[in-house]
Formats: sequence, structure tokens, C-alpha cells
Amino acid sequence: MTEQTYCDRLVQDTPFLTGLGRLSEQQVDRIILQLNRYYPQILSNKDAEKFRNPKVSLRVRLCDLLGHLQRSGERDCQEFYRALYIHAQPLHSGLPSRHTLRPMAFLTCLGLAAGLALLVYCCPSDPKVLPGTRRVLGFSPVIIDRHVSRFLLAFLTDDLGGL
Repeated sequence: MTEQTYCDRLVQDTPFLTGLGRLSEQQVDRIILQLNRYYPQILSNKDAEKFRNPKVSLRVRLCDLLGHLQRSGERDCQEFYRALYIHAQPLHSGLPSRHTLRPMAFLTCLGLAAGLALLVYCCPSDPKVLPGTRRVLGFSPVIIDRHVSRFLLAFLTDDLGGL
């Protein structure tokens, strides 16, 4: 599976961001000003004035800004996400593209836990074969997340007494 680019994320998040009441006019203005002041190569003064025009509705200006950033490239989209995080952190944490990344992390941890549990279960009880495996796996829950720890400890309880 390939990693999602910032431009791909922006395409996915555009309907959410342009939804009614998601971003206030002040937040959009701050994002535009940050992109214009700190990164004038992303938004020129002319573009910033266009996207801050109060005669045009906020939703239209935001759609135009997001479209402009998507056409501009990966770095510009990344800087938009940075500005969004600074000026609208609660909204940033609720983006649809951020929620699609979480199941992959969960599945990775679950696969790791299942693999380690299978290794412990299939490891012969002969102490000469893989002598340090059970000791290492016995202490690995200290490093791994608590949800995985419970799973590993359930398989190791019989052998931890011999450490």
C-alpha cells in the first residue's frame, strides 16, 4: 500500500473542510495570511487578496483556495495542513484523512501481537532452542502498547516463572 500524499489528503478532506460551519472566516483569513506571509511563493499578494475578498462567500473562497493548493503541488498542500493545525487544531484532528490512517496502525499492532504470540506458542519448551526468545518476549510488553501487552502476557504467564 502506498502512502497517501498531502495532495491526496486534501482532495479527500475538501468536502469536509468546505462543510457549513467547519472553518470560520477568521480561521480561513489566518491560514491565508500565514501562507502569504511566510510562504509568498505559495500565495502571492494578489492570490491572498482574491481568497480574502469579503464580497465572495466563504465557501467559494475556501473551495478556490483548496483547488489552487492542489494544483500548486505537494509542498503547498503540506504547508496548508501545517497552517490548519496551528489555527484550527480541533478541526485538524477530525479530518477524514487522519481517521483513515488509524486503522492501519491498529492492524499493524495486531499483526505484530499475533506474530509474537504465534512465535511463543510454537516455540519448543527445550531451553537449548532459541534460549533468549521467551525472556525477550516476556519483557517486550514493557515497551509495547498496553493493549498488546495484555495479549502477550496471556500467552507468557506459564513461562515467566522460570526467568
